Amino acid sequence: MGKALRREVGAQEVGRRITTPYLRISRLGKKFGAFTALDDISLEIVEGEFVCFLGPSGCGKTTLLRAIAGLDIQTTGRIEQNGRDISALPPTKRDFGIVFQSYALFPNLTAARNVAYGLENARTPRGEIIKRVHELLELMGLAAHGNKYPAQLSGGQQQRVALARALATSPGLLLLDEPLSALDAKVRVHLRHEIRELQRRLRVTTIMVTHDQEEALTMADRIVVMNQGAIEQIGTPLEIYREPASPFVADFIGVMNFVAGTVARDGAVRLGTIELACEVDGLPAGTDVTLAIRPEDIVVHDGGRAEPNGLAVRVEALVFLGSFFRADLTGDATPGVLLRTDLPADMVRRRGIVDKSALAVVLPPEHIRIYPGSAVNR
Repeated sequence: MGKALRREVGAQEVGRRITTPYLRISRLGKKFGAFTALDDISLEIVEGEFVCFLGPSGCGKTTLLRAIAGLDIQTTGRIEQNGRDISALPPTKRDFGIVFQSYALFPNLTAARNVAYGLENARTPRGEIIKRVHELLELMGLAAHGNKYPAQLSGGQQQRVALARALATSPGLLLLDEPLSALDAKVRVHLRHEIRELQRRLRVTTIMVTHDQEEALTMADRIVVMNQGAIEQIGTPLEIYREPASPFVADFIGVMNFVAGTVARDGAVRLGTIELACEVDGLPAGTDVTLAIRPEDIVVHDGGRAEPNGLAVRVEALVFLGSFFRADLTGDATPGVLLRTDLPADMVRRRGIVDKSALAVVLPPEHIRIYPGSAVNR
């Protein structure tokens, strides 16, 4: 694995500037017997980008990462890295560093020797190895722990050693296979910030596999949402959250209300006995659709005047979640429909909202998304 020159790419530039992709995946497929693990995957990643493969267990995200690394060669398709076809190359001939979920540190080697392992295999001069290992341990905040063995380190420290080892040979591509999943919640939050800052500083093109949507939303320049071996959507965290391309993405990322409705006319849908204004994407009147709206997008108002897309509702259940309450809402005009909304804790206290309280809410048209097909309330 050789050294790779990296130009500076700002986070806002990623995905906006037209560039030659650093990594290009074309029509990739992978089968295990009769089972299709990857189905016609195509993806381009620019240099310096941080991309997360996100999806539920068994969606194909780790299989895709392993295909990029050459650990599981794809059945069909092509992979190019920095203009070079690496589709059939063994892992040792590819330019990447990898951190596994288990870290895979050598228990009989000290932290410093673990970091030096790849450099020693590449027959790097001893003086350069010592210098590089010192730089990386310093960068990871482990300068005082170089002589300790993995068993003497905390989980977070082991993760930093594994990351330093992956970066030791200055790879052009860094692959992270759920590197934080073995850590407790507080350490995870701290280390995901550290990894993101490190990636920005080094400008190394990075792919991380995760099933944790919060990790993806807080760390990635772009997210690749996968389901059943296929890509459902590619976009920035804000695009994925605000403009989910399918009911699966809408349901998997964050919390979403899904309600069955019918297109009433251009610019309006029928929900129970009322009509709501929203974009219907050209669907004809009478089409069964699913309305989707985030809990935080439902607005509570004072009820003193009629509001467009207004609903009279009552609180069926109220759950305290720290800085906010999640309320289940039902209304006489929308029988059988349950909406969840998030209410700031101070609003609940100020207005004395309790179970069975009557509220007036608004479903802003710009926050309602429509998907063809009917759905039950979730």
